[in-house]
This record gives sequence, C-alpha cells and structure tokens, in this order.
Amino acid sequence: MDHKVAQLLEMGATAAQARAALKQYKDVMAAAERIFDGSFDHVRDDDGDIAMSPARDVPEPRKSGMIVGSCHTIIAPPPYVPFQTPEADDDDVEDNDDEDEYDSDDVEDFADYDSDYESKADVGQGMSKADPYAGVFFSKDRREEVIEVEEEPETAFVSEEKEEVKLMTQGQWMKGCPEGGEQSFLFTLYNELSESECRCPNGCDYSVQRQKRDFFPLFSEFSTYTKHLSKIVQRTCLKCSKKFCYACGEPVGSSKYSDQHDCLFHCPNLQGVILGVGLAMLESKFTEDLEQSASDKTRKRRQVQISTPQPLEVDVEEDDDFYPPISQTKKMKLGIGYAGDAREDTSGQLEALAAQRAKDEKLSKLLSDIRVFLPSIHRAGGGKPSDFLVHPTALAHLRRRFNFVSSQLLRNDSLTDMSDRSVLYFELLNWLETISCHEALASMMAMPIMVVTSVKSINSRKSSTSHIRERTIVYEGSSGPRELLEAIVIQAQAALKGLEPIKIEEEETVEMSEEQKRITNDDKGKGKDVNKAVAEENEKLLGFCTRILATARAIDRSLRDLKGDAFVDRLHTSLPKIPGSASAGEDRQVVDAGDTEESAQKAYIEWANRVRFEYCDLTVSSSDTNDDVPNYKFYYNNEARMLASSDIPKRSLAIAKELAVLTTNLPVAWNSSVFLRVDETRVDIIKALITGPEGTPYYNGCYLFDVFLGPSYNHAPPSVKYMTTNGGKFRFNPNLYQDGKVCLSLLGTWSGPGWIAGKSTLLQVLISIQSMILCEEPYLNEPGWATAAGTPQSKAYSANVRRMVVKTAMLGNLRNPPEPFADVIRTHFRLKARSIMKQLDEWLQQDDGRPIDAANQGGSYKAVAGSSSAGFTKDVDELKGLLQKLIDGENIENGDGSGTA
Repeated sequence: MDHKVAQLLEMGATAAQARAALKQYKDVMAAAERIFDGSFDHVRDDDGDIAMSPARDVPEPRKSGMIVGSCHTIIAPPPYVPFQTPEADDDDVEDNDDEDEYDSDDVEDFADYDSDYESKADVGQGMSKADPYAGVFFSKDRREEVIEVEEEPETAFVSEEKEEVKLMTQGQWMKGCPEGGEQSFLFTLYNELSESECRCPNGCDYSVQRQKRDFFPLFSEFSTYTKHLSKIVQRTCLKCSKKFCYACGEPVGSSKYSDQHDCLFHCPNLQGVILGVGLAMLESKFTEDLEQSASDKTRKRRQVQISTPQPLEVDVEEDDDFYPPISQTKKMKLGIGYAGDAREDTSGQLEALAAQRAKDEKLSKLLSDIRVFLPSIHRAGGGKPSDFLVHPTALAHLRRRFNFVSSQLLRNDSLTDMSDRSVLYFELLNWLETISCHEALASMMAMPIMVVTSVKSINSRKSSTSHIRERTIVYEGSSGPRELLEAIVIQAQAALKGLEPIKIEEEETVEMSEEQKRITNDDKGKGKDVNKAVAEENEKLLGFCTRILATARAIDRSLRDLKGDAFVDRLHTSLPKIPGSASAGEDRQVVDAGDTEESAQKAYIEWANRVRFEYCDLTVSSSDTNDDVPNYKFYYNNEARMLASSDIPKRSLAIAKELAVLTTNLPVAWNSSVFLRVDETRVDIIKALITGPEGTPYYNGCYLFDVFLGPSYNHAPPSVKYMTTNGGKFRFNPNLYQDGKVCLSLLGTWSGPGWIAGKSTLLQVLISIQSMILCEEPYLNEPGWATAAGTPQSKAYSANVRRMVVKTAMLGNLRNPPEPFADVIRTHFRLKARSIMKQLDEWLQQDDGRPIDAANQGGSYKAVAGSSSAGFTKDVDELKGLLQKLIDGENIENGDGSGTA
C-alpha cells in the first residue's frame, strides 16, 4: 500500500488523494486516472486545503508529459475504446481480470473508438441537446497550454541488432496537444511495454521482464526497428513451451506466418507502439530536413552583381557571418531598379533540386513503410487483427505527429513545386485516403489541427536518473487535413482549366498532292524531342492534378459512407470555395460592414477572400457575323485574337501553373488587396485590380491593369497595361505613364533584375506593382530624384498624386465602375466608407492647395484645364456624398444614367 501511495505522490497527487483513491481502486493506474480527471478534487490534506486541483473555471496549462521519477502527470477522462468488427458481440470480448489492469468497475463498456465523442459541456444534457460532433468540429480559435517535458535520452545496446541506440523517452512518447483520454492510454502503454512483466497466459508462473530497449529503440532506419520487433515479439514459455505475444501477453496461434512482419499485426499494443515510434522517426526526419533547408537558404546568400558603381546600403546584424562587410550608413531610398543592371545568381539550382528529390524519396519511403501498419480493413489479403481493434494511441500519434507533417506539406502554395515533388505527395495522398477509409480514424480528416504557436521554458531540474526540462507549449487550432487539401484542389482545378486546349474550328480536309505528302514526311520528327519533353511535363502535371481531385472525392465518399451525409455537409461548409464564374448581372449577397471598424475589417477580408479570383466572360458582341473569333473588352484584343487558333503546349503548361498559384495566393488585406478576373474560355486574358496600400498617396484607390499572357509566356514576361489614367491624361507615378506603360524591371521596361524564363511569375509582377510602384514616396521612383526623400518637391508630388487618386481612382471608378469589377469596386468603397471619409479629411489637411498637374513631372505645373485649388475640395465632398449613399444603402447613378446599390 505504501509503495502505491508513493507512486501516486510521484505523479503529483497528495497523500490524502492517493489514500482515498486507492481505497476505491486497487490498481495504481486506475487510481491515477480518477485523481487527475478531478474525481478526488474534494479530498483535503490535513491542513484543510483542497489538494492540487486548479479551480474548474480557471484555465490552467494541461500537463502532457510532466515526469517525476518515471511517471507522467496526466489528464484522463473515462477511456474510450477501440473499434470492433461488426460481427463481434459483447460476449466475445474477454474481460481482463488481472489485478494489474483496470478493474471492471472503473472501465466503461467499449464503444467505437472515434473522435466523435461529446464535449464535457454536453455531458448530462441528453442526446437531443448534445452536439454529436462537438469533439470534431471545434473552433479554430481554440487555444491550449500544455506543459511538456524534455529528458536526456538514454542509450542501450540492442543485442538482436548488435547496435547502441538512443531510447525514446516518455516525454517524446507523450509529446503533443492532448485530446480526450489520450494521455492515460499513452502513459499506460509506455509503462507497460518499458518496465512491466509479461506473464505466460497459460497459467504457469513463467514471466519475462520487459525493458525499454525492447520496444522503444530509435534506430536510424524504420525497417531495422520492425525487423528487431519481429525477432522479439513471439516468445516461447520455458515451462509450458507454448508461444505468446511479448507485447500483449496473449497466446499466439500455432500457424506459421507467411511474412516475417505478419507477427507485428497480432495485437493493438504492437500497432500503437509501431505507429508511435515510426511517426516519431518521421517527424524527426521531416524536421531535420526543414532545418537543413532553412540553413542552406541562409548560407546560400543571393549573389547580385552590380554593374553601376552606386553602392546599395543594407542594414546588417553585427553577428551575421553570412554577409560580407558593407557600408553601415543609413539605408537609402532608391527608385525602382535603380541599383543598376543586376543578374540573379541561379548557380546551384540543379544541385539543390537533386538534393530535394533525394530527401523526398527517403521521406516517401519512410511514409510508405509506416503506412503498412496503419489500420486498414481494406488491406490486400484481408484485414489483420490490429486493423479492427485500433489502439487509442494510434489516433493520438496520428493527430500529433502525422498531422504536423501533413499540414506542413499541404500548406505548400505552389502546385508546381508539389508536382515536381510528386513522389512524396502521392504517398501523402495514399495516407489521407487510408485514414479516411477507417471508421476509427476518419474523423481526423475534419478536425482542426493543433499547431505550436509558442514555446516557453519553465525550469530545468535533475532527477535521480536524468536531467529534465519542462516547457510550456501553446497550441492553437488551424485548418484540418481535408480543408488544407481543398486549397490544393482549387489549384488543381485551375491548372486543369489552363491545360485545356483552345477550341479550334475544324477545317475542311483537302487532299494533298504526292509532292506535299513527300515534304510532310520529310518534316516529320523535326522538333519532336522538344515537343515530347513538353508533352511529358504537361502529362505529369495533368496526372498530378487528376490524382488530387480523385483523392478529395475518395475521402468525401468514404466519410459519407462512414459518418453520414450530415457529417460531410457540415465539413464542406468550412472548406474554401472554388472560384466561380462572375457575370455583370449576377446578383450577389450584400456584405454587412457592421457598426465598428473591427467588424468592417473582418467582413472585408472574408468577402475579399471569396471574390479575389474569378472566371468571367470578357467577350463583346461583334457586328461582323462572319467573324468566328470573338472580340474582348481588353487592351490586347488584337493580340488575343491572333492566338485564337493556336495550341502551344509549353505556354499552356506555364499558364496552368500560373493559374494554380493565383487562385489561392493573391494578397488580400484591409490595407491593400489584389483581385483578378480571367476569361472563362481564354485563360490568357486577365484583368487585375489593385487597391492602393495604406500609408501611400494611393491608399484605397482602385487601379486597373490589363494583362495578356502572350505566345512566348513564360519564356518572356506578360504584357501589362495600366488602365486608370483618366482617359490617358494622368500620370500617377514615374513608373505609370499616361499612355498606360508600366515601367518595371520584371517586365523588361526598366533596368534591374529582370524576368527569369520559367521561374518568374505574374504574381511577382502584381506584388511588385502593389508594393514598389504604389509606394509611400512615388517621387523617388524617378532615378534623378532618388535622393530627394522628404523634400518639398517630393511632398508636392505626393499631394498631386492624392488629388488625381480622388478624382480618378476613387470618384471616377465609383461613378463609372469598369467591368468586370463593378461589384468589387462598389463593395470595396461601401465596406471601407467610414474609414475612407476619415482618410479624405486627413488628405484635405495635407493638401497644398494647388490644382492637378496631369503630367506630374515634378517641376513646373501644367494645370488641367478647368481645375483650381478648390477642385480637390469639390471632389472630396462629392466622394463623401457617394460614400454616405453606400452606407445608407441608396443607389448610385452611373455615368450612363443607370443606378447601382
């Protein structure tokens, strides 16, 4: 009795609680569970204080791995139990009467082991009021503080493999954010397999003492670990000569296993420990690769060769060994590309790609080897015993370790990169499909993933055996696996649309002459190798995108079969939506800005995320009925019409990759956003709208650009034309001309780092315009004025820009919103109306009272005819009136006499 009390004291209980729990429960583990789930919080010490329990209404850090001696402090609600085969009756499940296991009084009947358990708040309220999926669809706002323990790892010599290896510590085993009663199961299995006796199940007195090196050695290869286990799990009793399982202590059948690994599927205990150790190896390998990649990027500093003697001034940390000594003067504001002719150093790219491919192949092989032991009732050759009786720790490790790896991979915003690393991503998709097909695991597809947001060390102390460090880990909810996959599904669908060939009218077949046939045969094969390589790359991307869509459908189908329609429908409400097709006359739901700026910001961001990328019809009707090629509401209409009958596979591939990135990665924020509209039949025809960034004279204005992905895209940059020029009158920036020319080194219209064939993207162009051209001091973008920061000339230039912005980018666009952005512009100004009114008041105070200088050359003013110093005030007043109408829900009359709310 005293020994059991001492064990509970080491776990963190008080003497009074230990004695009270042991009176009711004979087993130490059962007593520990009830102590730490709060059943004995009312028990007082001799001094009258309530023992150890924090107040129930005060959140405290949950202790995931606090070790005292060899025990964890655990939180253990009543356990839930493995999924059983439908054929199994309750009578077929043998009770375990061993005093070392749970007493029958404190173990509830086994239910399907799943994550669909009720939250504590619903207990006792009756099933009609309880949310059956409260434990699955919890809020992403959830936040948990967990105390985790890091111990010095032990080492041991494993005689079977003749190797000295590190052993998995208890802190490593229990690492992660706890769910439900997982901690108690983890704690029990670790202690059972690392230090308890395994007795012969046939009634003789023979037993074998388990040791930590048996089940928890961390070999360098997972295959070595499974080979080691297959040698030790079958034991023969030295007294009765019968075989039993070293992991669970149950008899082993006399039939021989067809494979050396078959014995590893004997029981849930083996399944739990194999997945736990295997996923720990996976997590360690993945983290190691991430850290190495980050280190390589830091070490491989981008080398820029400057041909102009003008030095670039850069702030450098004193202890940064990766950067050579340079001038430490104050950083100078320079114009766009004013660093001179520069060339990006791309050396080492092939080596880096080869190194990444080697890492991915190793990681994929490790995932594939571990997946063999993942519960699957659809396994080739039929399910194994452990496939039906899933150990609770299996789901715990999947949530904690596999979810970490999968979330990192699924957050990749480049479909091209994923396609290039398809050997790894195909295996990841295999995992997701396997998990979704098992009733005990499927719910984790919908559960938000708890990710680490902060780590804080508490203290460091020494026990009798090792050095222990405690840390407080803060976990916060984030998107679940199925939601993360949906973002990739959207990219894949966009890529498939980009790969669709342009529809070509079938020409009438004309019989060729013998000479024409001879010439045609002679030309066969020319350029075949090039076209074959492009076709193979297209097929590779096509196959990858098709597989992604197939996996998403398979997961949804499995979840619908296992969980029902209500579960899947609820899951789909949280998924990001696929960009749809927008039309000018489409009725859209009005977005409510709320009464505060905070509510307006939230509504704006949610709305902007929904509409930032859409397909639409950009064609215009033609009076020429004999012309089969449509015209477009587009600056580059003629160029687009010339490519109407073209089929350029390399260009199609580049556009497919571009669209995949743009669908989910356009920047959206209250301060500045980018919106795109792509023609639904010609994805090379694009219109962009950028809202001016905060802190600039362009703030909250709407700036339109026509973009055409020409015949050489992306070997050559896209064609970009600026359209918000007040009919070709206003020059808003040294890099934005009145005729719509955009000066940017990426476009080849300005000096500096240029377009890199096959690497640069349209997204880079858009962000460069947003951040480098629509900037705080546009005066400095002109090379001759680059050193004039803060001068009266620069301030006057910005004031002139603000006047043009109000007249054209705000008032003009609100009066006559250009298609296809009418709804976007109106909603932008309506949701930000109150904020823009305050902004206009500030701009009026900053104005220098001059009329608009249309050419905006920074020198002598060339006032616009009819403009005056009072013109800006008039424009502001008119704009405020329109904004107030939007706030009040009134219609705004367009320039053509029509009205729009």
